[in-house]
Amino acid sequence: MQRQRRMPGGRPRRLMTRLGLAGAVGLLAAGLVATPALGVGGPNHGGGPGHGGGHGPKPDPVPSAELTGLEPTGADMPTVGGNLGNQHYSGLTQITKRNLDRLAPEWETHVSAVAPASDDTGQQTTPIVVDGVIYVDTPSGGVIAVDGKTGAAVWKWEPTEFAASGTRRGVAAGEGKIFTLADGDRVVALDQATGQQAWVVQPTGPNGEFLGNFDRVATVYWDGIVYAHAANGDRAAVVALDASDGSYLWHFFGGPQRGVVYTDVNGNSVDAGGTWGELLPDGTDCALVGGSTPWMHGAVDPELGMYYMTFGNARSCTSSQNGSLRPGDNLFSSTLVAVDMTTGDYKWHYQSIRHDVWDMDNVHPPTLADIRVPVAADGNGKGKGKPKTEERKVLFYGSKSGHQFVLDRTNGTPVLPVVDKPMITDSRQAHAETQPFPVNRLLPECIVYEPLDPENIPGDPWRAVPNYNGYQPDAEGNLVFNPESYVKADEPFLTYPEGSSGHREGCMYDPQFDLPILSTTSQNGGADWSNNAYSHETNLVYYPYGTNPVAHYNGAASNGLRAIGQYQTGGILAYDASTGEVAWQNHLGTDMSHGQGPLVTATDLLFVGQIDGRVLAMDASDGDVLWDFQTGSGIAGAPITYEIDGEQYVAVIAAGSTNPYGGSITAGDSLWAFKLGGDYRTASGSQEGPDTSPLTIRRPVSGAAVDGAGVANTVLLARTSRTADTAAARDSVATNAMQPTHLRVPVGTTVTFTNPGAETFPNFPNAKEHCATQFFEGEFAFRLQPGESATHTFDRAGEYFFNDCTDPRPTGKIEVVLTPTDVPGALTFSRSSLDLMARSGLFTGVRGTATAEFAIPAGHRYESGAVLVTPLGRTPVEAESVKTRGGKLFVEFDKADLDQNVPTGSTQLTLRANFLVGGEQVQLTSTATVTVVK
Repeated sequence: MQRQRRMPGGRPRRLMTRLGLAGAVGLLAAGLVATPALGVGGPNHGGGPGHGGGHGPKPDPVPSAELTGLEPTGADMPTVGGNLGNQHYSGLTQITKRNLDRLAPEWETHVSAVAPASDDTGQQTTPIVVDGVIYVDTPSGGVIAVDGKTGAAVWKWEPTEFAASGTRRGVAAGEGKIFTLADGDRVVALDQATGQQAWVVQPTGPNGEFLGNFDRVATVYWDGIVYAHAANGDRAAVVALDASDGSYLWHFFGGPQRGVVYTDVNGNSVDAGGTWGELLPDGTDCALVGGSTPWMHGAVDPELGMYYMTFGNARSCTSSQNGSLRPGDNLFSSTLVAVDMTTGDYKWHYQSIRHDVWDMDNVHPPTLADIRVPVAADGNGKGKGKPKTEERKVLFYGSKSGHQFVLDRTNGTPVLPVVDKPMITDSRQAHAETQPFPVNRLLPECIVYEPLDPENIPGDPWRAVPNYNGYQPDAEGNLVFNPESYVKADEPFLTYPEGSSGHREGCMYDPQFDLPILSTTSQNGGADWSNNAYSHETNLVYYPYGTNPVAHYNGAASNGLRAIGQYQTGGILAYDASTGEVAWQNHLGTDMSHGQGPLVTATDLLFVGQIDGRVLAMDASDGDVLWDFQTGSGIAGAPITYEIDGEQYVAVIAAGSTNPYGGSITAGDSLWAFKLGGDYRTASGSQEGPDTSPLTIRRPVSGAAVDGAGVANTVLLARTSRTADTAAARDSVATNAMQPTHLRVPVGTTVTFTNPGAETFPNFPNAKEHCATQFFEGEFAFRLQPGESATHTFDRAGEYFFNDCTDPRPTGKIEVVLTPTDVPGALTFSRSSLDLMARSGLFTGVRGTATAEFAIPAGHRYESGAVLVTPLGRTPVEAESVKTRGGKLFVEFDKADLDQNVPTGSTQLTLRANFLVGGEQVQLTSTATVTVVK
């Protein structure tokens, strides 16, 4: 059963493609701090293992609830990765494709509302389950324990002697404790049964070394050790602590000390600190201030005795985008490192990007598996004929890059073929001449240049914003390379490998220096920090991704400029673990790379959340969406599944986050649990939450909207101020160098675009040609010399982005709006009672359509945009179908879309639609009252 939905903005939500089968102690201890957690509930909620929740003995057989290496999880899901190998795979089988239509919410807990209550919303965490109790970070950065059967809180911890670490991505459990992080670089252990603080430490190295800023990263526990990762700092480490008291055991830095030689299990040796170039004249060692932070949790292999951790990009001497002062590979940046899990002794490493100047670090949690692969598929890709297969212990590594390395986790050598590809280099950047690429790539390697055309909206998910990389529109709107554009200034420094086109096409690792070069996948693309999942049933790896091409250049904020005006979307794909080939891809239409990790079950169901609030159940074999549920707030963590009293549950925390949609995301604090036949209902009478606010899918311009009448409906090109007549102000290349950047005008307005000359700025007029290139519709493409102007009349509502061909960073937007006219009495419904009852009693059983009838005024012709504004939904409900007959507009709405957005009883609903009157676009509304029955 699939309920059809659309992505925000009314565009088709699914774009499905199917392809062929893919030491010493040194710490500051705060001691046993006596701050208690708040115990919640009566005798049925004593907390901790065996908490007396009335669950009774677990039925037999139930898969193991213990911490496991690579085995499926069962009744519990005791780590943020599911098992220690981060497979996010459950062996539970009660919920299947056959009975999925009976899956419904059993309870919802607003975790911030539990005392000590707060109004905090937003969190990026994934829950864990131990002995039927869910442990999860609260939006404020505290921890709450919740009965997995009833949703009742067992205890809640919020620190009082120090602040919480606001952003969190998960806790760990072991030895009767829950391990978390807090402000001031603290690692905290809580009593699992009561939530009271057991110990608090601020780890340092054996000689008092600062180990980095411990915040946000999920903790990992195994065999008496807590692994904590520093997410930020000039130099950051993974630290191992004794779980009994928090005492220091060992640490490993991503920025290595110069002169220390690392010899791996294959006999290869390297002075990793020496790969950062010579000391700078002032004595700075770039490796020691280089970032290389391990900002996501690692994986444990109990059988091999190894801990696997990923380190982020170099960002020192001078920045993440400028590598000129740190020549060399810059180990261990953008590198996966394996160490002895008990001693921290180095075992091996694999660097995914040499000398990273793009913030393309592959730092998602590594995933482990034992798989069978063709014998011929060694690191060299040799072999002929039908290959035999052998079992290999592998690790899947790679996120932002849009590909994955399948490595032998015993020694770090590639199991599936990897090639060293020659790269375009810039002599100013000390680029590596080659980079490693898996032979089978998951996502496109280059951006796509599509014609500017109103019929091609939004177009290819990886389409380029015009003017970047010198690709400018011709008379027909085709983006073609102009060798005389701004990129020409880089040519004396570039070296192209044999077979290159002779210019940069926006492909991964294209070089940049002072000028912006747009490429994919980007620091916000690929899988970024979302986890993967691996299924023992399908042998597929499930890879969520985002599409967000970025322009890199020295001084770029946030490690690169996500091109303003581009569509920020994403989806999920699956690839064959044994071959690396993509099996299927479902482009869901929202970014899936910022915590929206999947969970896969033994019944070939794939559960995943979206930032628009939806939880999806997909067919793990082909990617079809079989079930979806609206929680009412964005999801930025992975779902979990567990079993109590013989019943399987699926749970997810819907709290929201900000990346990449900023304040448009609906944040929340809801922990939801689902089971077959779940009977929870919200205040509206529906089982679902109301639709979330519309997402700002397109990368927004800076600045608030400016009324057009206040600036004579005029935009000044390449200026950040309408009054500053200074040398620094002329010919600006700042992103807000369209003045104003955001102009709001009514439909029918003529806007003037001016390249200001001496008439406007007599002392320092612009000296260069500038453009206003509208995208992606291609409404206009003005090239203006200083002093020249051009006009365009906007006859349709919408948002119209434009940028400059002289330098593509300055970007503006014209927001064209309609003022709605109310037509009292025009709206009726075919039935006065809106029956949203479900025969099954579950939200999945709401069927049928509701028909709204709108009397069209004389002289009006329906054009577009028919929606229903509801009392509860933050986004209007889009029509299923619109027909005109006999002077009336008949608009059908799916009852399943209306259900969660309207309350029971007398309810007002407003129809809104766009019409044409003599070619002029107008908007009409009308409101009617109906009685809603559920």
